[in-house]
Amino acid sequence: MHYQERTAASSMGRSSKAFMSPNPVSIFGRVVLLGMLLFALFAVPCFIFYRNVYPLQCLHLSSQNVDLSDAPPLILNDEQAKLERLLKAAAMKDKTVILTTLNEAWAAPAPNSILDLFLESFKIGENTKNLLNHLVIIAMDQRAYQRCLEVHPHCYALKVEGVDFTVEAYFMKGNYLKMVWSKIDIQKSALEMGYNFVFTDADIMWFRNPFARFYEDTDFQISTDNYLRNNSYALDNKPNSGFIYVRSNRRTIQFYKVWYESRITYPHRHDQAVLMGLIADPIIREIALTIRFLNTLYFGGLCEPSKDFNQVCTMHGNCCFGVDNKIHDLSILLDDWRNYKSLSPDVKSSWKGTWNAPQNCSIKKIDVHYKPKKVMHEEKKY
Repeated sequence: MHYQERTAASSMGRSSKAFMSPNPVSIFGRVVLLGMLLFALFAVPCFIFYRNVYPLQCLHLSSQNVDLSDAPPLILNDEQAKLERLLKAAAMKDKTVILTTLNEAWAAPAPNSILDLFLESFKIGENTKNLLNHLVIIAMDQRAYQRCLEVHPHCYALKVEGVDFTVEAYFMKGNYLKMVWSKIDIQKSALEMGYNFVFTDADIMWFRNPFARFYEDTDFQISTDNYLRNNSYALDNKPNSGFIYVRSNRRTIQFYKVWYESRITYPHRHDQAVLMGLIADPIIREIALTIRFLNTLYFGGLCEPSKDFNQVCTMHGNCCFGVDNKIHDLSILLDDWRNYKSLSPDVKSSWKGTWNAPQNCSIKKIDVHYKPKKVMHEEKKY
């Protein structure tokens, strides 16, 4: 009897100890669970904040380190194949092409359209006429394509379903956003096909061959309306995507994919507004893309004209609203250049002349009630 009582008491003691002493495995599980909860409590708000500050980084981080050299050959559809044939025909020996876009509003009326002025600048510039052999004009509508075929050998008809690009694309109105993003898509395609390019808006006058003024060690070079602190690396320079020089490589292809896809993230912003945010995003460092801004001394415009006729390469009809105003002031730029070229070499070398434009163009003259004009079609007349 005493033995049974001792046995029972011993069993109860062991049970009591088992109850009072938690299983070590159970303690570890609780610690892990608590740690996970604490991590989620702090990590999730931080991720949400980070995503709001750097949305592009979060959106594309998974694909940023893809080695494109090991990627399979690019499969082209029929339209892309047509573009590739044109790029190949126009390319320089190092596979560099010059690209521009054109709609009917800028192609008419001849002979004083923006297109005519654009082509004329190449013909009267210094060492620029031969560059026309490397120019591919991307026509945004059928009449622009027809006009291009009349004056230039390398024309590509861009097809964008459901969009009328014949009307003047006034800044941030109507089809303007679709037009500028179509421009970025074409540039991306050229890079993916292995072509370097200079993209130039057709309202840029080419007065000198610009290639000697491009930086040798930079992937992506872009013009700016106002060149700040004489610093090509300053990220507070505001980019103007009307003039860009880009080398085709893994970094620039990845960058253009991010830039183009960002139109979905920011549906009401144009390409330049998105680019300004993208340049400061950490993804640029992750991609290791090198970016520099082009000096307005060489690449000027109506916003900030070049101050030296002896060094200017291009002049952009920026800070200008309305096609008629552009044509007026771009014509003045061409006249100023002709006058400069007529000078004797001795006078040229010390020439301190200034441009006579802008006159009709001014960013202060924007008319909020302006209605982009539709070109009136007349047979055989542009």
